[in-house]
Amino acid sequence: MQSIDKALDLISVFDEIRSDGVFASFRQMLWHTLQKDEDAEDCRAGFCADLYNIGHTEDWTAYLTEQVLMQENACTYFASRGESLPECIEAAARCDLRALSLAAAVKPEMLAEGESLPCWRAHPIDLESLYFERLSEIGKHGFGIFAKYRMFHMELSDKTEKGYVLEPAAYPDPIRLEDLIGYDLQRKQIIDNTRALVHGSKAANTLLYGDAGTGKSATVKAVANTFAEEGLRLIELSKNELHLLPKLLDELGANPLKFILFIDDLSFQDNDDDFSALKAVLEGSISARTRNTVIYATSNRRHIVRETFSQRAGDEIHRNDTMQETISLSERFGLTVYFEKPNKSLYLDIVKSLAEQQALSLSEEELALEAERFAMRKSGRSARAARQFIERLAADEALKNSQ
Repeated sequence: MQSIDKALDLISVFDEIRSDGVFASFRQMLWHTLQKDEDAEDCRAGFCADLYNIGHTEDWTAYLTEQVLMQENACTYFASRGESLPECIEAAARCDLRALSLAAAVKPEMLAEGESLPCWRAHPIDLESLYFERLSEIGKHGFGIFAKYRMFHMELSDKTEKGYVLEPAAYPDPIRLEDLIGYDLQRKQIIDNTRALVHGSKAANTLLYGDAGTGKSATVKAVANTFAEEGLRLIELSKNELHLLPKLLDELGANPLKFILFIDDLSFQDNDDDFSALKAVLEGSISARTRNTVIYATSNRRHIVRETFSQRAGDEIHRNDTMQETISLSERFGLTVYFEKPNKSLYLDIVKSLAEQQALSLSEEELALEAERFAMRKSGRSARAARQFIERLAADEALKNSQ
């Protein structure tokens, strides 16, 4: 225990681990135990409380392993740029990892006896081998918050120099491609484009447009989930955050992972400042788009900008130039994919497939009849209406069964 305590004092590359609350509690417990003072039992209880309530686990080894693998340090700096680790830094990192491996394997009985004391689980682990194996595949695993989470949303913040923070999605949509029915041709285009991004080729910024409820947003999220294990992450932005795109692109440019920058339900009013911000990023900005980012935007409008007949008539002398300016934004997307409202056959196919997934007991004829009635009440057929219809039936059937 004294050797472990001394080794942890000498950590350098993984120095950030000291700021972790649970690790700090472990060090405090270890120190007081070695001193054999009266505070040792209280520190043990404090460590367990932090492990349980902050780490949300009783597995000390698993907790410390996750903190080590997530850390951003000199090793991730060089690896993310495809550069070899300097010899001194690698030696120091390996020394740190051996010390942390010993700490991660400390069991309750190694510090004190007594079954009534708060306990935790621990087991031997080779963090040195595990870490450098992960480092060699940093393009798949990432580091920092990108190693732990897959989906994020941008939040404006005046507390950071960048003007924003990336917040992990607490409950990301788990939808998969196999959950979606129909629109195979449209989804293939998105999948192929995303595969090019993941494999290091230059992918096209993509506009998914068409009728509401046809699965445009669901397709983007499903694709992001499908390629997450290959190093793909999704960051969702709102329209009023588009002016921060150049800063975000600069931040992500040196990251070894691949990113979808997702703008959902995009539309602009005439003379909207955010219109120019997005247009500049799509083409013409001094910040060149890197190969590890792509913009996916969904819209119900082909040309994104809301336009009235009075605006089209207008009294502007060079009205044609203004109209071309409006159209130019959608033209700057390298790929446009149209999702049209499903016809009756496709709509009922979607309903039938969803019903099979839920194992509903209605006959095919009853299902089709009720689905059509539901669509009429929802102002038309759509994939969204089909899913809402099936969810309602599933809820009704579950209620009947419970009674």
